[in-house]
Amino acid sequence: MLRHRLTPVLVSSTACVLAACSFAPKYVAPLVAVPQTYQQQGSWEAARPADSLSRGDWWTRFSDPTLATLESQVEPSNQDLAAAAARYDEARDFAAEATAGLFPQIGLGASATANRQSLQRPLRGAGQPTYYNAGQVGAAVSYEFDFWGRIRNEIASRKAIAQASGADLATMRLSLQTELASAYFQLRGLDANAKLLADTVSAYQKAYDLTETLYQGKIAASIDVSRAATQLDTVRAQVSDVASRRALLEHAIAVLVGKPASDFTVAPEVSPFVLPEIPTELPSTLLQRRPDIASAERAAAAANAEIGVARAAFYPTLTFDALGGFQSSGQNLFKLADSFWSLGPGLTLPLLDGGRLRAQEAGAYARFRETSAAYRSTVLTAFKEVEDNRALLHWLGRESTDTEAGVTAAQHTLNVALALYREGATSYLEVVTAQTALLQTQQSALDLQTRRLVADVGLVRALGGGWDVTELAGAAASTPPPPG
Repeated sequence: MLRHRLTPVLVSSTACVLAACSFAPKYVAPLVAVPQTYQQQGSWEAARPADSLSRGDWWTRFSDPTLATLESQVEPSNQDLAAAAARYDEARDFAAEATAGLFPQIGLGASATANRQSLQRPLRGAGQPTYYNAGQVGAAVSYEFDFWGRIRNEIASRKAIAQASGADLATMRLSLQTELASAYFQLRGLDANAKLLADTVSAYQKAYDLTETLYQGKIAASIDVSRAATQLDTVRAQVSDVASRRALLEHAIAVLVGKPASDFTVAPEVSPFVLPEIPTELPSTLLQRRPDIASAERAAAAANAEIGVARAAFYPTLTFDALGGFQSSGQNLFKLADSFWSLGPGLTLPLLDGGRLRAQEAGAYARFRETSAAYRSTVLTAFKEVEDNRALLHWLGRESTDTEAGVTAAQHTLNVALALYREGATSYLEVVTAQTALLQTQQSALDLQTRRLVADVGLVRALGGGWDVTELAGAAASTPPPPG
């Protein structure tokens, strides 16, 4: 029975050896439907080579020196990014460890012991001493012939994992950079809101002084004074609210650039609104520009190689081992007569394992199906994020245009209401209503500017920033290439 079982294995093994066999299926990246174009919303054009996103420094498109200074601090100082870089180095080292399996393993060993053997030791000779010394110096060499591609597939898997880790590092870097840019633009939005509120407090103070003067002159009622005071105090309260929200954003930025929040400040500044046009290129380029997509694809490639490792376990493992050295109980350890050696091949073949190898093979196939599904999900999510931010930019732009027109109309209404009130032609309630409408409309306009900038940053992130899949070429550069 053993001969009948071994015969087909040996025949297939011989054929496989002659063909330099690998049991991993031929890898093809998981298929996913890619749209021909993005939805046509807005005025975007396909990117030309000259206007593609900057390689890495994509934030320079916003023409903000303070933002550029902060972004330059993320790479060397952010601790989450440092942890991701360490994980990447670890993955590269694992790949190097796997590559070492292609080469002979050589080791040296030595020992020197003092021993006492039992007087009742079985088969002890009458002339054997009770106490004796033993010394040994030797070397061992072991080499596994990779007939079935187990080692090569393990190397391929580890290198793919290292590349996936490199893409994860790029994803983390881009995520932190865009998170910083979003927080920065929100902070600048609050700076603009704070200036608006400061100007409004000044205007409301003048309105309050006017009502107080009219009241002292018996022209206005006391209710006008209380209404003006209410408006003024309400805006002053908003000033404090904006300051508290700005402090939290400043603290968040401090963590992103690796600084203690207690020692970090961003000087208030009202920056001009600059919304750069972000080229979107073709949808198919998203597969090369998104590091998270590259990571998911490399994970699928690693799982495919692991199938080869699992399938190779069914076949014989052939090793060549050599052991030699000197062994003695005397003082001179290196006499030729005290030498020993052992030399020869070793062959192991699993026969009964209770289904363990079958389960490992099935698990490897399941892992490949899992990573393939995860890759497709990542691609679909990427297209969704691009479309989300394109839609946001389009509709927020339309909304911003209408809101700016509303600001102009609200300002005119307030001017007319104040003029009529000075002449006694209307009540102060009309002024209060106009003031409230103008402030709300102005704040809405500022909020829309901030949201458009954040959406622009979101589009950069959705498009992969300045990253490109060719950067994975050196992801496992620290590992030596396999022979042949």
